[in-house]
This record gives sequence, structure tokens and C-alpha cells, in this order.
Amino acid sequence: MDRLVSMQAFTRVVDVGSFARAAESMDLPKATLTRLIQNLETHLGVKLLHRTTRRISVTNDGAAYYERCVRILADVEEAEQSLTRQNNSPRGTLSVDTTAGLAQLVLVPHLHEFFQAYPDLKLDLTINGKPIDLLQEGVDVVLRVGTPVEESMVARRIGHVQLAFYASPIYLNRFGTPHDLAELAQHKAVNFLSNRTGREMPWPMARGMERSEVLLPSAISTNDADVYMGCALEGHGVARVSRAMAEPYVASGRLVEVMTDWQTEELPISAMYPQNRHLSAKVRVFVNWAADLFSRHPHFGAAQQRLAAAA
Repeated sequence: MDRLVSMQAFTRVVDVGSFARAAESMDLPKATLTRLIQNLETHLGVKLLHRTTRRISVTNDGAAYYERCVRILADVEEAEQSLTRQNNSPRGTLSVDTTAGLAQLVLVPHLHEFFQAYPDLKLDLTINGKPIDLLQEGVDVVLRVGTPVEESMVARRIGHVQLAFYASPIYLNRFGTPHDLAELAQHKAVNFLSNRTGREMPWPMARGMERSEVLLPSAISTNDADVYMGCALEGHGVARVSRAMAEPYVASGRLVEVMTDWQTEELPISAMYPQNRHLSAKVRVFVNWAADLFSRHPHFGAAQQRLAAAA
């Protein structure tokens, strides 16, 4: 029995909660992975997993063994990396989950730089604005906009999103341009639905010492950034949009910034990964690369010095 492979199989089953998904992620037949776990239990003389047709759970012995396996496998990987060139050129597949906006505006235009620096890495880039379970989904790192709430994750702040208020000339020609809160209250918004709560998200607003939180009525609300922008462009209301996304539409005349005396919150951008796992070389180099990339971006990196000072 290959003890390390069996340990890897066991930890992967615990992580994803499924023999089928674990086998797929390890590129093994399900029967082979099942046999590895069975042989491991026989070798140890204890039951590691409770298996039913509906779910898999870890026994008390299995939970204790899992924690030790995670540390052992991390030590093995670190030892191998110290004796090979993987510290400088990590290998394998890196699974990254992010939003469409961050992928299109920041990551994709510079991926050739990443692959030039790390030619032995393959990137699986998925787009999902909703919270996900990294271990269940087999994802190595996520990039998210907004304050992290997942306590089980390490969150490294790598940038920020500047937001402002915009409307299309189509809308403004029909309803006028708001200049203050009283005028804004007479308008409609394109509202964004929180992926966490499903509720419309209000707009924190500030001008000097004045503070307010505004939630305008809307004809349409959505949780998709592309649909949100499309509704703003078609004149369905005032929208709160990142300056990076709005910039080309302002330049073409399809959007106009409004309420320019008022500011809204800046949202942090974070790279997140499980805190109970060894930070592999491939995750480390990607997070460092992404942090540098965002720091150089004119819209997402201007606050890097403030972020560093606040850390």
C-alpha cells in the first residue's frame, strides 16, 4: 500500500465529502480510491469514515487522523519543494474562483505574464460571485470583493474597488440629473442583490461630515454584474458602479457620473484560502502575483499604501 497516496485519498474524501468527487479530483477510478481507503482502515485497524447512501461522515478516530494527515502531507510537500526547483517553478493545476469583473478587467489581460513566470502551472479559472466552500468545490484560492466573513479562511487584502454613481443619458433625459439627496430620493435605481442575503443593497453615502444610507425604489434588481451594467446602460435607473467598469462607457458617452459631490464606500478585494491548510507554492506565487498586479492597476491599486498601513 502506498501510504502517502492513501492519506491523500482519505483527506480528499473528507474535504469534498464524496468518493466520486475525490476520485475525479485525483484522476483515479472511484473503485481504486475506495480500495485505498479500505486498505488504510485495515492497516490502521480503525474505521475512519461512516458511509451511507446519502452522506459520508468522519469518525472520531478519522477526525484525529485527518488533522495529522494534513500536517504530514504538508511537511512532505515542503520537503520535496526544498530539494527541487518547485519553489521557483511550481507545477500542477491551480484552481482559482473569482468574479467576472476582476477576471476581465485585471487577470485575463495579464495572464501571459503569469504563464511566462510559471510555465509549469495550469490555471482553472471559474467565475462565481457567490460564497463557496473551497474544500467541497476543490478550489485553491478565491478572489472576492467586499469584507470577508468566512472565519475559516485566510484573507489577504490585495486591492480595493472605487465606486461612484452613474446613469445613462437615456434615463437622465427623461427624469433629470440628481444633485443632492433630496433630488436623488425622487429617482429610481438599478439595485444590486446581495449574494449572501438576497436583499437589495443600500448605498452608504458621504459628503464631508454628512453621512447617509440610501435605498432607492427600483424597477429591476439583480445579482449579476453584467446584467446590472446592462440595465444601467439601458436607462432603468441610477446605478452604483465601479469606476473601472464605468470608465469606457463614460468615455463613449453611454454613462454619466452623477452625485459627484458625494462619495460611497471603497470595497476591499481579498485573496482567500483555507487557514487549516499548508500554503502550497502554487497558491503562494499566484496570490503574490495577483497582489502585485492589483497594486499596479490605476483603479484597483491606488489605496495599496493605506491598506498596508492598516494591516
